[in-house]
Amino acid sequence: MFETLAVLDTDADEAALVECIAELEHLKSVAAAGQARLTVALDQKRRAREEAEGVPAANRCRGLASEIALARHDSPNRGSRHLGFAKALVYEMPHTLAALEAGTLSEWRATLIVRESACLTVEDRGKLDAKMCADQSELEGKGDKRIAAAAKAIAYELDPQAVVDRAVRAERERTVTTRPAPDNMVYVTALLPLTQGISVYAALRRQADTTFDGRPRGQVMADTLVERVTGQPADVPTPIAVDLVVTDETLLGDDQTPARVPGYGPIPAAIARRLASNAIADERSKATLRRLYRHPSSGALVAMESRARLFPKALAKFIALRDDTCRTPYCDAPIRHTDHATAHSAGGQTSELNGLGDCEACNYAKEAPGWRVTTRRDDDGTHISEITTPTKARHRSKAPPLPGSPRSPASSIEIAFADVLAWRDAA
Repeated sequence: MFETLAVLDTDADEAALVECIAELEHLKSVAAAGQARLTVALDQKRRAREEAEGVPAANRCRGLASEIALARHDSPNRGSRHLGFAKALVYEMPHTLAALEAGTLSEWRATLIVRESACLTVEDRGKLDAKMCADQSELEGKGDKRIAAAAKAIAYELDPQAVVDRAVRAERERTVTTRPAPDNMVYVTALLPLTQGISVYAALRRQADTTFDGRPRGQVMADTLVERVTGQPADVPTPIAVDLVVTDETLLGDDQTPARVPGYGPIPAAIARRLASNAIADERSKATLRRLYRHPSSGALVAMESRARLFPKALAKFIALRDDTCRTPYCDAPIRHTDHATAHSAGGQTSELNGLGDCEACNYAKEAPGWRVTTRRDDDGTHISEITTPTKARHRSKAPPLPGSPRSPASSIEIAFADVLAWRDAA
């Protein structure tokens, strides 16, 4: 089957193309079921080995979820979901697993069933599994919403109190998050209890219903949200610090090389110049320029001018600007910890080379037994981090280059100067 699918005949007739698309979708479901079985097998073997080695029960399989996520080229903070999903299918929900293996369910729809049954006892979870998936023909034609709604209804029928208790606990998970959006925009998402979320949206709609100044409803609602949260008009800049990494040619000239906002990504040169100009023009703001030095061949960040007296704080800022987001492969989470690749207790230096920007979850994951993180500088000055998991799998990440195209070819004097220009000399 794999050899047949490896050769895709794009010149086939329409019916054959549709059939091939369906076969590939079926294969994705089969692969997801296989990953679930292998994940559980890995968990069993790891627990057995660590038990034989005398590892306390509470500490067994530490870091395993992150290891699984890395193997799947996924963000490590999703590893616990992959592991929990696999255990639920293999140990408690055989009918859902069978439907996944048969291609009747996609991995996401199987995940929805597992998620809605999470509050139930093992016995009730088995009943939901049988009622939902024992007859696979009942799953045909159902989309995500119908699958989730059916699972939720069965869960409530089996144990109403458990569903209510979960809803009460969910209120403690209310939060606000941001993530980049296209065209220099950002999504601000609020996870709120039902009544609060509806009341917020209703208040914004009510303002839009009574505003007639030519702006579309959506703009009025967005501007109202900004004004009520910040306490000032939406078109007035808010006095907060935003790091903007930009070349001198872009900032002071007419070069069109994009700039970069750490944690967000690249933005057009014109937008970067406008942001800088607005910050300088606003009397309440204080625009500060800090020189960054990049390697002449690769564009890698090699040093930063320091305006701070405390070295650790300045060094943490340098590493955050260099790494942009968490340096664990496939993880795009914001940097929360500046940590030693080689632990300080093991002789690791508090230096730019040995420092890494990590999210909280990834930083804790690599403290588990069997994990090792090393860093080095490539020939062109790029900072390289390599993670070795307990199974000896290796995953490498490179620090992103600064905005702008490196000047090439670089002279030997330029390269030598960049190599000598270490953080301790620039701080």
